[in-house]
Order: sequence, then structure tokens, then C-alpha cells
Amino acid sequence: MKATPLSNCERRFLLRAIEERKRLDGRQCYDYRNVRISFGVDYGCCIVELGKTRVLAQVSCELVAPKANRPTEGILFFNLELSPMAAPGFEPGRQTELLVRVNRLIERCLRNSKCIDTESLCVVAGEKVWQIRLDLHLLNHEGNIIDAASIAGIVALCHFRRPDVSVQGEEVTVYTPEERDPVPLSIHHMPICVSFAFFQQGTYLLVDPSEREERVMDGVLVIAMNKHQEICTIQSSGGIMLVKDQVLRCSKITAVKVAEMTELIQKALENDQKARKEGGKFGFAESIPNQKITAFKMESAAVDTNNVEEQAEEIITKADPPSEVFTKPILHTPGTAQIGEGIENSWGDLEESEREEAVEEEDESEAAAFEDQKMETEETSTVEETKSTIEETKDEVIQLSDSEEEEVVILEPQEPPKRTRTQTSSKQENTSKKTFNKRRRKKRAV
Repeated sequence: MKATPLSNCERRFLLRAIEERKRLDGRQCYDYRNVRISFGVDYGCCIVELGKTRVLAQVSCELVAPKANRPTEGILFFNLELSPMAAPGFEPGRQTELLVRVNRLIERCLRNSKCIDTESLCVVAGEKVWQIRLDLHLLNHEGNIIDAASIAGIVALCHFRRPDVSVQGEEVTVYTPEERDPVPLSIHHMPICVSFAFFQQGTYLLVDPSEREERVMDGVLVIAMNKHQEICTIQSSGGIMLVKDQVLRCSKITAVKVAEMTELIQKALENDQKARKEGGKFGFAESIPNQKITAFKMESAAVDTNNVEEQAEEIITKADPPSEVFTKPILHTPGTAQIGEGIENSWGDLEESEREEAVEEEDESEAAAFEDQKMETEETSTVEETKSTIEETKDEVIQLSDSEEEEVVILEPQEPPKRTRTQTSSKQENTSKKTFNKRRRKKRAV
């Protein structure tokens, strides 16, 4: 895992806090973070939350041929996956040092401790046995992956149920859950890992280190133990030298933490089994508390509909009367009515404005008629001139030359020019209109 390194200031701050027996999340040196266990709909599926570190565990099984050296024992297979979803530093499909170390520690904790009776997984000796596969997926990395993975693994194995099997001669029959109830695994004890982080060559000790504390620690000691105070495995990494008294002190702390964790696991399994038998709600969706925004359902609240009319009358009586008061209509004549005072009459003003507009329109129409008469007179004069020019060309005599090749000349009448209107400037038009309007007004006055 390639995590972003801490700055010197952050490193000094964390080490100084550890020397003063203080932690960033407010815990004491030997305190564990809150552990929460939730089960899925299927058997053998669970999510364990250790603070903000979350691990998903899923157990599956299938019938396979046994190993040659152990024909009467089942097979246990463990797989841990560290995906980039948990932390950006994890690379998919790559066997990092952290992944190999945690995977081997989980195998020693669960397989080498003989917590599962592998002989009970045998169906036909030397032919068919059950292979139990435990897949662990890290969903969020916030420190102490080993403890969260070990708790999730043992909880999933205790919660798992394999199909029931019957053997008649050489025929093996596997029953569905509807035909026969599935059978739980035979588990002798529950080993749980507890991690201890050491600082300044073992001078200071912390239980359940967080992700930032793991970056500045000098070494870590992992002890796997069951509630009978039997050490299943122990591992030290980081290159620190520990004294015998330090190891004994860690083992005593582990015994207390494992007893508390075992009791919590047993209560969670009992509650889930009770909910399934009674037909209650179970699964990941039901484990989400309703106080969060991500809740799927809300409890229905009863609405009291008694005394609704009385309450409505009280509200109406307490309300203020309407502010606007409308006057009664005044009838002047049949078919008419008046509401309010209204505004001043403006009919006279409208009539005067309409008269002025009508006078202006008459003046404009007369000016346009005067211009049309001018245009007609000009067009008639141009037509007469073109006719006279055509008659003059007809009277002229054309003389041919004495050359051998006679020239042929075709005379065609000239086309009459197109009618064109003389364009007058806007100023001239305005002046002509004004003079015409003045003459018209004088005539009216006379």
C-alpha cells in the first residue's frame, strides 16, 4: 500500500499526543473502538464495523474431492481482498506485503487453531467432502485491518449453514433449504485477534491503532486468543525488541478484550436467529437505523381526527375579519350599474384627438392625389416624344453602296422608354404638402 506520507509536523504532533496519553478520537490507551455486527439475508454473510473500518465476509461451500493425504477431512479456503474502494493506496490484483501478511495471519488464526471440525465436513471418505470458502472484502480502511477481518471471519463461519446431505450406497443427495433445514458448522471455539501498537521502541503501548497511528508506530504485536485464554497464534512485526513483561501484559489485556468480543458475537447471533424464527425483519437494510438519512422506511404515525370541526370553528373565530370591504352597486338606469367612484370622463378629449387625426389623413390623401396628377402629365409628354422620333426615322432614305457584297440593314422601331417616375427629395415633398394644406385651409375659411 502506497499511502501519502505524513509531514514532520503531523508526525511530531501524533507522537507528542501519545506521550501525553492522549488519542485523536478521545479513547484511552487500552480502549477498543465501537464494534457493530450486521447480518445479510443469506446465511454466512455479515459486515463488521470496527470504528470506521468495515469488512464484508461471505462464506460459501461446494462438494469436492478431498486431499490425498487427508481423505476424511474437509477443506478450508480463505481469501482476503484489498480493493481501491477501501483506500486509494490499494492496487487491484496485486499481492502486496500487507495483503500477504494479513492473509497468512487469518489462516493461522482460523485453520491452524482447529476452531472448525474439518472431519464433520466429510461426506464420503476419499470421494466427496465439503470445501468451505471464506471471502473477506475490505470496504473501508481506517486502521487495524487484522482485528476487523478476524472478527468478521469467525462471525461469518458461526452464522453459516451448509445444505443437509444423505448418502445411500454410492448415491449422494443434497437437499435444498425448503426440503430440509441447513446444518451449521461444527465450531469448537472462536479465536479473535487483538493488535497492539508500540512507539519509541516499546516505551508506549496502544490497543486497536487507527490508520494515522499505524503510520508513526515502530512495531505491532498481534495475539489471537479464545475466551478460554488459549493463545492460538502470536506474531510480532516491525523489528522491535519486546521484553517478557510486555508480552505478558499484552496477553492479559487480550484475554479481557476477547471475552468482551465473544459475548458481543454470541448476542448478535442469538438476536439474528430469533428474528429469523419469529419471521421478523432481518438483513442489511433492516440494520440501518431510522435516524439516518439513508433509512429506507419510516414508521407510520397515527393522526387524530377527533374534534376536527370544533378546532376548525375555533380557528375561524380567532381569525381576523377581511380587510377589504366592497360597496354596493349603484343603479342609475335599468341595465347599468356603478361600483365605486371611478375616474374622470375623457370622452371629449378623445373626440378632439380623433378629429385632428381625420384632418391630417384628408390632407395626406389630397397631397397624394396631387402628386399622381403630376406623374400622369409627365408620362403622356414622354410618350408623345417617342412617337415623333419613330416617324422621323421612317421618312429617311437608306442608300446602298456599289460593293459586290450588299450590306443588309434591318431597321427596327425603337422601343418606347419605360415609364419612370421622377424622384423628388423628401424636403420638396414636405414643402409641397404644406403649401397645398395652406391653400385648402384658406379656401375653407373663405
